[in-house]
Amino acid sequence: MSYADHPLMEKVKEAKEVLWLNPQYESADVHKIADLTIENIIEAEERLKRFAPYIEATFPETKETKGIIESPLKEIGKMKSLMEKNSNCPIKGNLLLKCDSHLPISGSIKARGGIYEVLKHAEDLALSEGLLSYESDYSILKEDRFKEFFSRYKIAVGSTGNLGLSIGIMSAALGFKVYVHMSADARQWKKDLLRRKGVNVIEYESDYSKAVEEGRMQSNMDPLSYFVDDENSKALFMGYSVAALRLANQLKDMGIEVDEDHPLFVYLPCGVGGGPGGVTFGLKQIYGPNVHCFFAEPTHAPCMLLGMMTGLHDKISVQDIGLDNITEADGLAVGRPSGFVGKIMEAILSGIFTIEDNKLYKYLSMLADSENIFIEPSAAAGFDGPAWLMSSPEGKEYIDSMNLHSKMDNACHIVWATGGSMVPDTIMMSYYHKGKSIR
Repeated sequence: MSYADHPLMEKVKEAKEVLWLNPQYESADVHKIADLTIENIIEAEERLKRFAPYIEATFPETKETKGIIESPLKEIGKMKSLMEKNSNCPIKGNLLLKCDSHLPISGSIKARGGIYEVLKHAEDLALSEGLLSYESDYSILKEDRFKEFFSRYKIAVGSTGNLGLSIGIMSAALGFKVYVHMSADARQWKKDLLRRKGVNVIEYESDYSKAVEEGRMQSNMDPLSYFVDDENSKALFMGYSVAALRLANQLKDMGIEVDEDHPLFVYLPCGVGGGPGGVTFGLKQIYGPNVHCFFAEPTHAPCMLLGMMTGLHDKISVQDIGLDNITEADGLAVGRPSGFVGKIMEAILSGIFTIEDNKLYKYLSMLADSENIFIEPSAAAGFDGPAWLMSSPEGKEYIDSMNLHSKMDNACHIVWATGGSMVPDTIMMSYYHKGKSIR
């Protein structure tokens, strides 16, 4: 069967909303994938702890957490009631929001992977020059001698916006020369903010894939330049995966069990795939078959869905099937997925659903009204997850196949909010009013 003959392909081509269930999903424990294990996640967590004194000293907003970059996990009962009323579909179990929209420093999930990779690179350079040891108090990195040292080196990245913010802000703070290659769909305020931080922003009239391609090519020509490769980076991936360790502690503190009788469902907005992929990998290491992860993508940019559904991964783009890759969810406006991430997801991702742009604004305003939490449009993509699971034929098929019917009253649903706190107030209010105008 050719990829064009896939049962969902016509709907995907027509930018219709779909839920795709991954036929290769293995509900058994999967502990080692692509040579990555729980030990790699623990190693990444230890590195972030080493850098905590520097982060606390450099970014005052992290003082409360002593330099640990983490976001709240909130129960959103009022939003749940509003969603049930709006969709006429009861959500069994409780509904939580993982507020990566409010991560310190750069206000998005990219603060996990992006900042982690910059810190790892800085550590590698300083260790190799004998300027630092693992036993050092890393707050010394604030000293001028380190800024002078790092200023000899460049860091580059291709981005639709949020990854550029996290790479740019942290790299500039350390003293690196930074180059962020930004696609046409990147928001102007993100470009302006980076420039104010002393970052070199290079703009493209084409989409994310072109920005990455050009950024990689230019960086590779300079031996002192380091390219953060959102499509293929293990360091980024491991930075994102640390979220799973943190989430497990937060759930424990809230008295929420995750086991065979208490399933966990997690709904993650997806662009190129690194952020949601890293979180999924980490959660599967901790909870195995008791966690069920679903990606959410815009109907006009379902790149990971297309790559995984056809098995072609990064060998196919949304433009290849006639989609325009134009979406209000700027962080998710990616035409070609990460093959590295897609292949890791083959056995551990439960499925992918797509969502229309108007719904992003609708959920954004609903969350603001019910919980007084403001997020950006792309961060609202996961909110359709519980309705797909509870009321669609595909969702019911998944619950049946996993023998979850009798356990759904004990379920916990987490919508992962991926960005928003850095959005200027005037722009956020325009998002809110747009959502309120949609019936």
